[in-house]
Amino acid sequence: MQAGDPVVGAPMGGTGAQSRSEDEDSLGIKDMKRMASQAFGSGVPKRRSSSRSIKRKKFDDELVESSLVKSSSRVKGPPVIEPIRCSGSEPSSSEKKKVTKSGSSLTPPLTMVVNPAPITKRVKKSKQPLHITKDLGRWKPTDDLLLINAVLQTTDLTSVHLGVKFSCRFTLREIKERWYALLYDPVISKLAWQAMRQLHPEAIAAIQSKALFSQPEEALLAKIGSASQPKLDMFQELLCKHPSVFHPSRTPKSLLVHWQLLKQYYLLDDQSVQPLPKGDQVLNFSDAEQMVDDVKLKESRDEVLEHELMISDRHQKREIRQLEQELPRWQVLVDNITGMSMPDFDNQTLAALRGRMVRYLMRSREITLGRATKDKPIDVDLSLEGPAWKISRKQGIIKLKNNGDFFIANEGRRPIYIDGRPVLSGNKWKLNNNSVVEIAGLRFVFLINLELISMIKAEAAKMTQQ
Repeated sequence: MQAGDPVVGAPMGGTGAQSRSEDEDSLGIKDMKRMASQAFGSGVPKRRSSSRSIKRKKFDDELVESSLVKSSSRVKGPPVIEPIRCSGSEPSSSEKKKVTKSGSSLTPPLTMVVNPAPITKRVKKSKQPLHITKDLGRWKPTDDLLLINAVLQTTDLTSVHLGVKFSCRFTLREIKERWYALLYDPVISKLAWQAMRQLHPEAIAAIQSKALFSQPEEALLAKIGSASQPKLDMFQELLCKHPSVFHPSRTPKSLLVHWQLLKQYYLLDDQSVQPLPKGDQVLNFSDAEQMVDDVKLKESRDEVLEHELMISDRHQKREIRQLEQELPRWQVLVDNITGMSMPDFDNQTLAALRGRMVRYLMRSREITLGRATKDKPIDVDLSLEGPAWKISRKQGIIKLKNNGDFFIANEGRRPIYIDGRPVLSGNKWKLNNNSVVEIAGLRFVFLINLELISMIKAEAAKMTQQ
């Protein structure tokens, strides 16, 4: 058995060593789990999130972060990290002892293994300048086509700014920036080209017809004399002779219109503009006004017209005299027909108010006009003449003063018209002989007893003398 002692002791020692190594291995795994949880806790920051869903597209870095959070939420508890082992081999006891003894020294390599990839920061994409995006909205494809045609015709951006009518009022600087962007910016030029290709052919033709005239075109048009009266056939021949000079959209009518403008502003070859005087010879408005001779202006008379006006004036005056002479005869005829002739006044009647149906006699110095009722009688009841429902119960007062003048005072709501002039409520007006009094559509003629009134005036004068 001595020979077998080592054999028997070997498995026993092996089993004891194996149990010790398992205990040490379990302790090492616990330490590794604790360190891994500390490493993950310090490496991955906690993110605050809400339960509301964000309805927007996520960037790449947000997708990475969300995937990390989801993976960490799926695995409950601290992460378990097992040591890397080769397949088909088990660690020896010496290796296990080394692992247990150097448990504290495993922190640096463990952190190197456990630390996650650094979170990429959000990188802002480079945006285009604000003026470019603004121009993309303001500049329409029609404006771009107008700009291109005008520059090809004139090769001068200042002339384009002055002569072309865009959809917006662009400044010269904006036109320059847009032209340079169309030339050198590939993004803007591509977008503008695509937009212009989508225009309707009729819109393109209309824009091309508005192209500015180039200097060679104006030079050919200026050769036509100002005294001549060119027709469309002449401009058609001009187009046929010089097809390379004129724009393809030019028509004989457009050339005629432009030639008329050149003639209007004295830009033809046979026209010359007189230069303005320089120095003290420049006249202002006041000096020119003083030089005008007023006598010469007054002498411009038309004798024929004046003679005709004089003859017509004579005829009109002659007709007026004839009418004035015939007026008394017509007045007598009208009075006989309407019964409006002068009444026969007695010694007690001062005046009379005559209507179509009724005649009211005024025998006291003051009488009242209106609409009589059972409760309130009145001197002159106007309802006897016609419909008086619009007349007030006390419409007015007619009064004779000591000097022999009659006055009417309006006491009602509606105005009283004396010879067509309104007398409002609270006002008074003088009545003359044959004055027409109109009250609510009823017309009366006021007639005065002139003999009796003259006697009253004489007595009043004697009283004032005494």
